[in-house]
Amino acid sequence: MWQAKLVISMSTSKENYSESSIKVLKGLEPVKQRPGMYTRTDNPLHIIQEVIDNASDEALGGHGKEISLVMHVDGSISVEDFGRGIPVGMHPDEKKPVVEIVFTQLHAGGKFEKGSAGAYAFSGGLHGVGVSVTNALSKRLEVEVCRDKLFSTLAFENGFLVENIQSKAIVKGTKTNGTRVRVWPDPKYFDSPLIPLSELQRLLRSKAVLLPGVKVNLTIEKNNETQSWFYEKGLRGYLDEAMAQLGHTEPLIPPFEGEHFAQPDIVGEESFAQGEGASWVVAWTEFGTPVRESYVNLIPTTAGGTHESGLREGLFNAVKSFIEMHALLPKGVKLMPEDVFTRASFVLSAKVLDPQFQGQIKERLNSRDAVRLVSGFVKSALDLWLNEHVDFGKKLADLVIKQAQARTKAGQKVEKKKSSGVAVLPGKLTDCESEDIIINEIFLVEGDSAGGSAKMGRNKEYQAILPLRGKVLNTWEADRDRLFANNEVHDISVAIGVDPHSVNDEPDLSNLRYGKICILSDADVDGSHIQVLLLTLFYKHFPKLVERGHIYVARPPLFRVDAPARGKKPAQKIYALDHPELKNIEDKLVKEGLKLGSWQISRFKGLGEMSPEQLWETTLNPDTRRLLPILTGSLGLQETNKMMDMLMGKSESSARRSWLEERGNEVEADI
Repeated sequence: MWQAKLVISMSTSKENYSESSIKVLKGLEPVKQRPGMYTRTDNPLHIIQEVIDNASDEALGGHGKEISLVMHVDGSISVEDFGRGIPVGMHPDEKKPVVEIVFTQLHAGGKFEKGSAGAYAFSGGLHGVGVSVTNALSKRLEVEVCRDKLFSTLAFENGFLVENIQSKAIVKGTKTNGTRVRVWPDPKYFDSPLIPLSELQRLLRSKAVLLPGVKVNLTIEKNNETQSWFYEKGLRGYLDEAMAQLGHTEPLIPPFEGEHFAQPDIVGEESFAQGEGASWVVAWTEFGTPVRESYVNLIPTTAGGTHESGLREGLFNAVKSFIEMHALLPKGVKLMPEDVFTRASFVLSAKVLDPQFQGQIKERLNSRDAVRLVSGFVKSALDLWLNEHVDFGKKLADLVIKQAQARTKAGQKVEKKKSSGVAVLPGKLTDCESEDIIINEIFLVEGDSAGGSAKMGRNKEYQAILPLRGKVLNTWEADRDRLFANNEVHDISVAIGVDPHSVNDEPDLSNLRYGKICILSDADVDGSHIQVLLLTLFYKHFPKLVERGHIYVARPPLFRVDAPARGKKPAQKIYALDHPELKNIEDKLVKEGLKLGSWQISRFKGLGEMSPEQLWETTLNPDTRRLLPILTGSLGLQETNKMMDMLMGKSESSARRSWLEERGNEVEADI
């Protein structure tokens, strides 16, 4: 069935399910049982990176000017910094040394407190599961701490403490502060026990780039080699070096570099915490593969995220304004963000007070405010730079216009292949302006009220809206020749440009008008029912759209939390998908120092209650929305159709009821 929508657990015997079937995983056991939830398991690099990130956070806070890593002959790796050292005293509540808690308990760390009094105002640590994961997946881990005139040591094996903390006075003339962690990764948790040297070198080099004045060393004992990185030119020097390695020619214009960090006493920046902002360098070339790297609080975000979206938006808005001000745009050419971004190489380093990442491995930033943060600062800086360097601005404009013309020409070639006998589009369809199905999206919206908000909130360049009246026909057993008797099915088919069943059942997607077909309904039971009916329609009568990944379900929030200002964080509107997410938000607000009841909670009764701006921010904006792809699952075609017959067949009500009574509790919504 739909793998992304439902996970159906089919136990062979319900008699085996009893009180003893419930297992409670304690300590670090959840990590050992499911390591892929906490780290990458192709090799141990990421668990070493957790230690490196801690050392980098110390340097980012101004503590220590050197980080050293040693790859030992026995396969272990040690990371040493010259920061403050992990506290070794007793925790007031846990009655254990703090350093022991940090390495043995999930969700324990010093990076939850993000206010002005926090030990780490800006850091990549969020959940307190970093080095505890490293410990859980290591055969042995040793810690040495220099702090408060004491040299302290302790050791772990397989995540368990085996050598209690021992402290003695620091010998005069030796290191006085810092932490050294030595790790022996356990090969059984990884596809390969070897750490890719090139990736490690790239990671360490990037830390040196992002930490001006900090020297980063790598020693390989086997070869008795030591490499060091220390960048005086920062991001600019790093980008120049990376582009040279890929054989790039000189950039079209001098690289655009800058940085800006919020100051609350400046009008327009009061909505950001002091110190939030970004540093960047961008270079445009006519040929070659672009270099693109981004970081948040020194954490590499290899899958990008909202800070990169903010960079793209800021660059586009500034270049577009320059082109319009100088009347450079030829008639009939329409600019899109990718026209500016396609040939851009960049290194972006953002500082976000309370970053929200996708997953523990932090490959993608999800913080919605980061789009506005980076976009605003980049646009204002590039506006000034282009108008101070008009000749360079015109060269860049020429490159961007050529990209737009090439994109338009490619779209026209695809259009010529289409049949001339196109059906008249439904009158209630609010179409988009673009004809590029790679970026085009259509939202099938529940009700005219929600459709009106969606029309006003959408990006009319590439987003189309088709309101649906009432619930769609259950088409599981509908005669294919009678499908078009239903107005809603007819309008959907004509709008997307695909017939339900082609000649000889061969799929014909040549006239497909949208790359993404998104179901947008209320976050309630009726909305879920509409989702099921539409998914049934696509699975039964448009199966190739499902197989090729064109069908999506939009996930609007059910709640909005209006949180007051706390610490460095300004007042916020935070959206929650459901009750569990609302509970997590409330727990987080309490941890940030707010009292219960100091925030307001609003519940959306339906999409029609959301303003166009709210609908755009939460559900339509590609940078901040949650869009669930619908994929074919692991069940075979015969088994899937049998299951669908039972769930959607009109004559299967008794079987459906029996199944719900017996198996209903085994269905988990994996959304």
